[in-house]
Amino acid sequence: MSLEKELLALAVDVAYEAGQLAHRRRSEGVSIAATKSVLADIVTEADREVELLIRERLAEARPDDGFLGEESGAAPGLTGASGVTWVVDPIDGTVNYAFGIPVYAVSIAAVTGDPDPAHWTGLAGAVFAPALGEMFTAARGEGAHVGNERLQVQEPAGDAGALLATGFGYDPATHAGDIARLSRVMPLARDIRRLGAASLDLSFVAAGRLDGYFERGLNPWDHAAAGLIVQEAGGRFGGPGGQTASPTMTIAAAPGLFARIERALDD
Repeated sequence: MSLEKELLALAVDVAYEAGQLAHRRRSEGVSIAATKSVLADIVTEADREVELLIRERLAEARPDDGFLGEESGAAPGLTGASGVTWVVDPIDGTVNYAFGIPVYAVSIAAVTGDPDPAHWTGLAGAVFAPALGEMFTAARGEGAHVGNERLQVQEPAGDAGALLATGFGYDPATHAGDIARLSRVMPLARDIRRLGAASLDLSFVAAGRLDGYFERGLNPWDHAAAGLIVQEAGGRFGGPGGQTASPTMTIAAAPGLFARIERALDD
């Protein structure tokens, strides 16, 4: 078995166990643990518990690997002796999760290189949506799947426009800029979706359920797994002007639509 397939098998097993824990804790009731940068950006007790479970399971299986998690973080450049780092979002879509909206996911990726999207190479990724019962996966060079179904991005057909997704930051100071960017992209769109979980937005692009996605403000753990899923489904994933996906802007779509979104955002 190749290293990519081995890492993917582990990511799937751990994501499934972690997702079941998150789902169970949601049914028992959610306790808010803290806020992040702004009041609306919350952390639940389940986020911390789920990340601890993931970190422990990965360390048991591969003790020489590094770890970068949304809640516990990691020192920059901490890759571990093996050269592999796990990049984890224990519950992507925490606000959805806290409000009982069943659109949230566990995201686990394995990368090599410095754990910075500008320098890493994605090897494997799993995005598990426990409330939906779906596992999106990819291994480098092996394609992307949901369950056993192979994924393929889609260019929008006809004149109706593209079904696009985006998101808005929690800081009110950023909303005017986000809305201005949305207005520039709207001429390309038949409609806009705002799901509230970037890993699922991206996975849905890979699955052809959305034509494209763009958002400012994403962190590495938001897209480490799902960005690879998009690429392995034949999509283009990154930032404008050939840049890496970053907090400045992240775009995902089939190549033709990607270029059109990129041009619209640059207007």
